[in-house]
Amino acid sequence: MFSDELERLRQENLLRRVCDRDLEATTARILINGAEYINFSSNDYLGLASHPSITEAAKRAIDGYGLGSGASRLLSGGTELHGKLERMAAEFKGTEAALVFNSGYTANISAIPSIAGAIAGKGDVIFSDEFNHASIIDGCRLSKAKKVIYRHRDTSHLSELIKKEEGKRKIVITDTVFSMDGDIAPLKEISDICREHNAIVYIDDAHGTGVLGDGRGALEHFGIKPEPWPNAQIIQMGTFSKALGSYGAYIAADRDVIEWLINTARGFIYSTALPASIIAASIEALQILQKDTILVKKLWQNRERLLKGIRELGFDTMNSETPIIPIIVGDMETTLKFSELLTKHNIYAPAIRPPTVKIPRIRITVTASHTEEDIDKLLDVLSKITQ
Repeated sequence: MFSDELERLRQENLLRRVCDRDLEATTARILINGAEYINFSSNDYLGLASHPSITEAAKRAIDGYGLGSGASRLLSGGTELHGKLERMAAEFKGTEAALVFNSGYTANISAIPSIAGAIAGKGDVIFSDEFNHASIIDGCRLSKAKKVIYRHRDTSHLSELIKKEEGKRKIVITDTVFSMDGDIAPLKEISDICREHNAIVYIDDAHGTGVLGDGRGALEHFGIKPEPWPNAQIIQMGTFSKALGSYGAYIAADRDVIEWLINTARGFIYSTALPASIIAASIEALQILQKDTILVKKLWQNRERLLKGIRELGFDTMNSETPIIPIIVGDMETTLKFSELLTKHNIYAPAIRPPTVKIPRIRITVTASHTEEDIDKLLDVLSKITQ
């Protein structure tokens, strides 16, 4: 049975393979089977994953706390470092409290059902952008709430839909930076709509944290203050695993929201805690980001250089506004061949295909670690491929 389905995927150019990298890779370079490529597929936007002070912090924590944590946070798996990171994340995001989760996916599939089911049987309604991440979609499915999908970044459509659900508790959920398109949610308009209709705003700032708003994320980018209820209610999910170069995620919100998640979020309650070494790495990464925004500035300089060059070559980059730059080159087969040609020129940028996206593309992500020479090499290769 599975062999037939796998063959169908192969015939439709949808079969995926795991590609593990070798030792000694960095953000801008990747080694695969001994060959080196310039890596334009990493979400390590600031190049912190191999930062020496971060790796040293992790090593010190292993020496002090051991490797595994051995239990959930509600038992004996947490350390003083976990609490410190949560206090730092809350201060960083301007909220009363924060709670660490094992991954962004775990955070969304745990927090969304917990929040949407906070008042069981009261008819909660979730409004979700049609291009939201799979973890948001799955979190919505797991909730007890009614699900309403609004057109991508279409606040007029959202406003129209939300008016139809008066008398019910409403939660609007959106990515801040959409990971496959590279565009940004119109959070100011969304926030205004939610304030007008007394709705909760839940944002997934995984690709915004460390990237937007001098690194502080999407709310800072738009000048939005995370005011406590009842003036507003903004719940922020963010990760340590992308721009911060570590691993794990957090929810930052009012203290009551965090207390509720501690008591009801299944992914928190029933998961072994992240090891202290990972927490220590996240603490160090957050401290680096708060001390200096030079890496954020370098990221955006690289992004502007690359985007300008790609567009001058005539490629369709959709509505990219961030270091995520999709390149539309044709159908599935054409996109796969395009990626293979990039690989032959030692550029690593895998094709992105359905069901992840509706339109196949090469998804380029530029980082602060890329040099001008790296960017110019990609532009030169893109130029040669199109000739």
